[in-house]
Amino acid sequence: MDSSKLKSVPVRSSEITPESVYLSRRQFLKAMGIVSAGTLLAACASPTGTDTPADTAAPGATPSAANTGLLASTDELGDPLNTFEEITNYNNFYEFTLDKAGVAKLSKDFQSSPWDVEVYGLVDNPRTFGLEDLLKFEQQDRIYRMRCVEGWSMVIPWLGFPLSALLKEVSPHSTARYVRFETLNDPQRMPGLNNRLFPWPYQEGLRLDEAMNDLTTLATGLYGKTLLPQNGAPIRLVVPWKYGFKSIKSIVKIELTDYEPGTLWSDVAPNEYGFYANVNPEVNHPRWSQATERRIGESGRRETLMFNGYAGEVADLYAGMDLSVYY
Repeated sequence: MDSSKLKSVPVRSSEITPESVYLSRRQFLKAMGIVSAGTLLAACASPTGTDTPADTAAPGATPSAANTGLLASTDELGDPLNTFEEITNYNNFYEFTLDKAGVAKLSKDFQSSPWDVEVYGLVDNPRTFGLEDLLKFEQQDRIYRMRCVEGWSMVIPWLGFPLSALLKEVSPHSTARYVRFETLNDPQRMPGLNNRLFPWPYQEGLRLDEAMNDLTTLATGLYGKTLLPQNGAPIRLVVPWKYGFKSIKSIVKIELTDYEPGTLWSDVAPNEYGFYANVNPEVNHPRWSQATERRIGESGRRETLMFNGYAGEVADLYAGMDLSVYY
């Protein structure tokens, strides 16, 4: 591996995907002629907006001085950001429906409060965190690239806090090696769960050292607003150096284990989706090249960055591993 590829590449605020473009992913894919059964069932389907008013600020939000410009009407280059109301017409969340145009309607009445997240397993202090407890953690603006295994990408301003802060509250045992996550499994509230195509509930996992990395975020908001049902309300995982399907939504359980947990997409298609799923331009997915990506809103393609541009922060986690293997 060329060491020059193992450097972090900072995200410029001018790279942040505008709200209207963030929302129009399906229209873009359709225009490019690549909307198919494969893309409809792609693992990293990225949820977007709803009809929530634009003035719904995320509780406890305290934007950092470095990022307050994110919520202004333009970026530092004068390029306008779209209004929050524009993020309302398209999203992905298979627990509601496979029809991307229908998720907003089916999820708009989804109640994400009250909400509990049970943290248990190999920990000294197992605990159930209510939503009010989660919002007591210092909420930070975090601008991250998101790279889909399909070969497209976005830049998204999240609001949330490091997963490590939550895990430190429960004191993992020395024998804990992995963290397993589980999404809400309630067919009455999420009608898509009646679809037997998937082995519900949605499950994902990280190694403990990956979970404790400062980049790994529990997101509670987006564009400075409360996280919407379509986005995985009230709390979701964001792991920016991994393909998007690792970022599980609407989390209700976090378990510390001493074994590698199973994941939904690895169960569905083990030849296509591995446990690690690190962004690697040198290793192709069976259906999609990973060498380049199309940033949503751009007409051309750009080179994919190793670890999605976060190598400086995470490359040491994989020292000694053969990165030519599709993880």
